[in-house]
Amino acid sequence: MRRASASLPTVLALGLFLTACGSGEEEPPRVAAAQQCDGTLLPAATGTLESVLATKKFSAAGSGGLERTVNEVIEDQSRDGRPPGHRPMCEVTAAASPKNEIRINFWLYERMDLYDDGTKWTADGRHLYGMGREANSDNKSAYLFVACISPRLKGSDKKPTPIGSELRFDKSLKGTYPPNTPATREAYLTVLHSVTLAVVKKLGCQDNAGLPEVPVFTEKKWRGEQ
Repeated sequence: MRRASASLPTVLALGLFLTACGSGEEEPPRVAAAQQCDGTLLPAATGTLESVLATKKFSAAGSGGLERTVNEVIEDQSRDGRPPGHRPMCEVTAAASPKNEIRINFWLYERMDLYDDGTKWTADGRHLYGMGREANSDNKSAYLFVACISPRLKGSDKKPTPIGSELRFDKSLKGTYPPNTPATREAYLTVLHSVTLAVVKKLGCQDNAGLPEVPVFTEKKWRGEQ
C-alpha cells in the first residue's frame, strides 16, 4: 500500500519554513573595536570608541583605508590646485540600535580651515587643545591639524605638507549626540589621534609630524581670549 501523501497545507507550511531557514537574511558580521580603521586604534582608543558608540560590537570593518589614505595624501600633495574629496579613511558603525556612526576623513588643509582665527569658539561649545598644529573638539566633531616633512612628500622639506583629519559623529535618526563634556571631547580626540598617528607614521613624517605617542588634553584659550 502506498503511503498517504501529506496534505497540501502541510506541504506549503513546511516549504515556507524551509525557505525562511535557508534563504533568510543572515545576521551581519560583528567585529570588535580593535579591528576598526585598519587596526590603527591603539588600546586606549578602542575603549573610548566603545564608550562613544555605547557598544562593544560594530558592523563589519572595511579594509585598505590606511594605505589608500596615505596614497591619496601623496597624490594630492603632488598636484596643482585643490585636490578632490575622497572616501573616509574609515567608518565605524554600531552593530546594535541606535546605529550611530563615526567617520574619519583626511585632507590637505588650507589656512582658512584652521579654527584658531580670533573667533571665540568656546561660546559655541568648541574647545582648543595643545596637540599638533591645532586640535579642537565639541560633541559633534573633532579636528587635528599637523604639518609633515617626509621623503615621500616632494618639497615638504622646504614647505611642510599640511594634513588635516576630522572625526565626525553621525547620529542615527533614533540616536542622540553625546553630551558636550571633557570626557566626550577627549574620547573623540583619542580616537582621532590614534588614526592620525598611524597615517603620519606610514607617511614617514619627521618626528611623527609633531604628534606625541599619547594624546595631550591640555586646553588652550582661543586667540583673543583672556
